[in-house]
Amino acid sequence: MPTPAPSFTELVRARHSPRQFQPTPLPAADIRGILEDARTTPSNSNTQPWHVHIASGAARDSLSEALLKAYEEDRPSADFATGYGNGVYQQRSHQHAAVVYGTRGIQRSDREGRREVVRENLRFYGAPHVALLFMPILGDGVRTAGDIGMYAQNFLLSLTARGYHGIPQAIVGQYADTVRASLGVPSELKLLFGISFGVGDRTSPMHDIDVGRVPLQQSVVLHDTPGVLDER
Repeated sequence: MPTPAPSFTELVRARHSPRQFQPTPLPAADIRGILEDARTTPSNSNTQPWHVHIASGAARDSLSEALLKAYEEDRPSADFATGYGNGVYQQRSHQHAAVVYGTRGIQRSDREGRREVVRENLRFYGAPHVALLFMPILGDGVRTAGDIGMYAQNFLLSLTARGYHGIPQAIVGQYADTVRASLGVPSELKLLFGISFGVGDRTSPMHDIDVGRVPLQQSVVLHDTPGVLDER
């Protein structure tokens, strides 16, 4: 008997971000199917503002080398400012870091160990492919960035539906000039982030780490919508 297809709820809750991949490339037909799924994403006035570059093989290796060089030489070139403030968002970021570094056995005082985690990011965690998500600046860019976020979620869910894995990587966007130079992307296209993808390495302790999610009560406010947040 064939295995029943997962429901959407099962699919979206199964998606996670492994931090170690097998090196085997995905079939070209599957990558094409993932891109076909992702292009169905809704966008503001149907502008479809996503510009996606996929790097594999030698191009992927060359990009990784360029990113590592920019990191070691302290040459960040982000198109967008980063930061988490001083409140709950910063706390969540710190909790996330504690889980990731803790799983690797890296202490907060281990500066070189923490730098090696950054290098692993820029090696795309060993994934055979990386998608770089660029956008034009339309207006203040906020709606366009939201469209790119929805595109990325479709891309990630399509990977999951096919038995593959992906991890969004904001750190790649910190070296936008390096990525543009490596891939020949024009300067008017701004880099939001990358998605490394392939088959997760289930033998790695970094495959199934759980960074957690806040309860609904911390992110949802209901207006005349009774019963949704009742205890179950």
